[in-house]
Amino acid sequence: MGRRFAELAFTPLVKEQQFRHGSRRQYERVETSGVPGNRLGPQEQAFILQRDSFYMASVSESGWPYIQFRGGPKGFLRIPDDRTLGFADLRGNMQYISTGNLLHDDRVALFLMDYPAQTRLKILGHAEILEDGPSAKQWLDRLRVAEEKSPAERAFLIHVEAFDWNCQQHITPRYTQEEITEMLEPTRQRLDALEKENARLRKQLSGHDHHPETAS
Repeated sequence: MGRRFAELAFTPLVKEQQFRHGSRRQYERVETSGVPGNRLGPQEQAFILQRDSFYMASVSESGWPYIQFRGGPKGFLRIPDDRTLGFADLRGNMQYISTGNLLHDDRVALFLMDYPAQTRLKILGHAEILEDGPSAKQWLDRLRVAEEKSPAERAFLIHVEAFDWNCQQHITPRYTQEEITEMLEPTRQRLDALEKENARLRKQLSGHDHHPETAS
């Protein structure tokens, strides 16, 4: 965990709970001597570019939290630089809850999950919405996924404030169809080889069965 994430997440009431349950001393060291943790390094960037989905939390004008799922092909969440993430907002059910919330309060929390590896990355940031004008068009052209058929209505930029890697505890492994196919590929190749070998042996045995008998 970086210092910046601790600064944002460890409010007075959070620290009170850490004192009560015995973890305050450990996290106090992070606040004073940890790395900044506000720029996405090579490890974070590689992890983000391999994700095909993430969860984004915002807060409404009435104070209620809201979580939205975002999905697409791997790499649809782009990384313009080490302090910025971006994606094209596609037309969906037209509720616009996240969009409305972010016009009130631009703070977001992102959860990115790698279920097979039981790994998660948390990101805190400020969202910028670009919908009209030349700048919005430029960003949409930059962020849009070429093969995506749904119209992109606006560009979202997430200006990163902090990130934190979570431990693996309690993450249940889950696998996509693509991941299962990749895992089973060596077995499939082995089965193909065995089938070819069986066919060769059957052909060989068949040839022996029909070999003409030698006259006595």
